[in-house]
This record gives sequence, C-alpha cells and structure tokens, in this order.
Amino acid sequence: MNNDKLRSFLEGLYYVYQRRELINPDPLYFLYSYENVRDREIVGLIASSLAYGRVSQIMKSVEKVLARLTEGPHEFLINAKNFEIVPENFKHRFTTANDINNLLANISSIVREYDSLENFLGECLKDSHGDLLSGLDTFSDTLSRNKEPGAFSLVTAPRDKSAWLVRCDDVDQGGWKILRPSDLIVPTDTHMHNIARKLGFTKRKQADLKTALEITENFQKICQEDPAKYDFVLTRFGIRAGLNVNELEELIS
Repeated sequence: MNNDKLRSFLEGLYYVYQRRELINPDPLYFLYSYENVRDREIVGLIASSLAYGRVSQIMKSVEKVLARLTEGPHEFLINAKNFEIVPENFKHRFTTANDINNLLANISSIVREYDSLENFLGECLKDSHGDLLSGLDTFSDTLSRNKEPGAFSLVTAPRDKSAWLVRCDDVDQGGWKILRPSDLIVPTDTHMHNIARKLGFTKRKQADLKTALEITENFQKICQEDPAKYDFVLTRFGIRAGLNVNELEELIS
C-alpha cells in the first residue's frame, strides 16, 4: 500500500470529521461536561467500561451511573462511605450493579491514596520500571480487585480508551501528562479490527492485544508521533452518512 496516499486520505477524513459537534452519540460526549481532569478521568473510565453493545444503551447506562455521582465524581468518591451507589436493578448487558459498585469502590480507594488515577498510573509505571504494558496490567488489575468470580471484566486495560485523556484536539480533551500520544495503542474493538483488516494492517482474526499492537505498528508508519490519531474518524464509518467502508477497499485495491 502507498502510505502517502493513505495518509492523505486519512488527513482528509480527520479535517472533515474530527469535530466536537459530530461526537454525539459517543461515550466521549460525557467528558465534555467536566472541566476538572480529576473528574474527567473517572468519567472516561466509567464510560469506556460500559462502551460495549448498542450505542443508545451505552449512553443511557453511562448517564445513569454518572447521575449517582453528585458533587462531581472525584469529590463524591473521595468522600463516599457507602458503595451501594448504583441501585440493584441496574443492568447493562453483562454488567450488574455489583460490578459497577465494585469498580467505583476501587476508584475511590485509588483516588483517596493517590488523589488521581493518573498519579496511580505513574506509580504503576514506576514499579514496572517503565514497561508500559506491565504497568497498565497492574493498573487494570487494581481497578478489577474484588470482582465477583465469573463476572464480566469492566477494565481490560486503560489503553483502550486512554486516548481520550492523552490526546488533545477538537474531539479528545487531553489532560494526562503521564503518557504521550506516541505511547498509545490503537483501540481495537470489532469495528476497528474490521477496518484494519480492510486496510491490510492485520490478517489476524482475533481482536486481541497482539492484533492491536500489529495495527498500531502499521498506523505508526502513517503517523509515528500519534498512531491513534485517526481512531475517531475511522470509527465514523457505518455511523455517518456519506462514509462507506468500501472506500477503504477501493483505496488499497
């Protein structure tokens, strides 16, 4: 594939579609209601943890959880004494009220000790001697602590949505300094996996970490300093009128 041709195509998409007014419906939308990065990082984690299934249901579920965190998520969780925050009848596909309440309890424990999720991630990276994936694993494991046996995992790793806090443009709000855009791994859900296969960035059939790293390596050839730059615009295919995924196949044919 001609990388210059692909870069030109992606830059065109970025110019047209990387706009805040085109966000809704997307879980990222919820971050715009919070000016304090301490609140935004919590909102981003909650939103990304529930970002599976139909987008309309995702938006409703995230809204229900955030509505319980009065006074601002950070302040609320710093002072929380009871972690039956989400009512028992809450349900988001495989996720129960117990799952969400356990996540909120773990976030509370972290921010009480470290003040922010970013500070805690810094400690995880320090303990892993700078090994990013190992540090993220520790971060993720801590957020999943006391999870019920067999429960659906809400936090696989922050790499899947940390772009919201690390990148800064008209869509992503930034705020975290602990990571650089070049550290990001391209979020690889089913949709991005399908697009990457059409671009010839992977032939792997499973959307796992190995696949995400392979996809990221290919995007680094297009934009080394920010491999996740085109994530939002590429995931508009199938959502926005005028964007046909077949264009990608024509591009590489």
